[in-house]
Amino acid sequence: MTLGQLCERSNLGRTRAGEAGDTLVTGVVCDSRVVKIGDLFVAVQGQHFDGAAFVKDARARGAVAVVAEDVQPPCFDVPWIQVDDARATMAVLAAAFYGHPSHELLVVGTTGTNGKTTTTYLIEAILQAAGIACGRVSSVSYRIGDDEQSAERTTPESPHLQAMMRKMVDAGCRACVMEVSSHALDLRRADAIRFDVAVFTNLTRDHLDFHGDMSRYFAAKRRLFDMLADTSPAVINVDDPYGRELALAVVKSVTYAIDAVADVKPERFDLSLSGMELDVRTSRGLLRLRSSLLGRINAYNVLAAAATGVSLALSLRAIEEGVGEVERVPGRM
Repeated sequence: MTLGQLCERSNLGRTRAGEAGDTLVTGVVCDSRVVKIGDLFVAVQGQHFDGAAFVKDARARGAVAVVAEDVQPPCFDVPWIQVDDARATMAVLAAAFYGHPSHELLVVGTTGTNGKTTTTYLIEAILQAAGIACGRVSSVSYRIGDDEQSAERTTPESPHLQAMMRKMVDAGCRACVMEVSSHALDLRRADAIRFDVAVFTNLTRDHLDFHGDMSRYFAAKRRLFDMLADTSPAVINVDDPYGRELALAVVKSVTYAIDAVADVKPERFDLSLSGMELDVRTSRGLLRLRSSLLGRINAYNVLAAAATGVSLALSLRAIEEGVGEVERVPGRM
């Protein structure tokens, strides 16, 4: 599309493109090293480097326009759009460029300190068992249809994420289940994604070198739930103290727990060296869950996935089959 169309579809206004409105844009990127001819380069502020320092390199590689928080230096003749927040703008631009693929998918986002990966694999298996073709974005790998590749990071930058979701739609996927890290939420990578369900596993001390303290860490996680529509369920572990606080703040919660009162809770709970057996009470009936995953932490992951299936009104049989099909998760116990 043209730069003018992209600005218009991103609510920046076609006039922001100026005289360059008819310039053809073939991609949105924030890494100057991968710029191709026709790309729009977004100069984001990183932890160690300012993307504005790489505009010259991006221009040399073929960037046709720049989005940045800095004022345009007189030495650059490239079309330049100054914004207040380059990262937030990049997410909106990427979503518009790829045609808002999250609006064509059922999107489940999972966040928390521990259990995100395993829970994501379990939810994916439940959706597949329900006959819903599903893509996956996790810290282990990204899967689009039959194509699977190793993950570079838990949640990619917004242009990569939007591009993957468009490929999922094109490959026939009807859903996407993804880990959403606190870094990604803080750095606006998941902005402009329409989440249908958000899952909270737990919060323990981690990543404080990035977030500073637990309150900021929790605030980053909460952003995922602030992005939900009022009608979209938030699946929350209320055995976790931060989960209990979060459950009071959201509009539509589906809670799970082993010990606390919850919407999804085991009536029978047996762990062994061969796995686990859970008879789980839900609002839609009794689930008899059998899994070869080990330990109490994986029992929470199973409950999170089951509660997600319940929140989506999937059949109890699909939930049971999906949980049973995940025999192991790469890189996890």
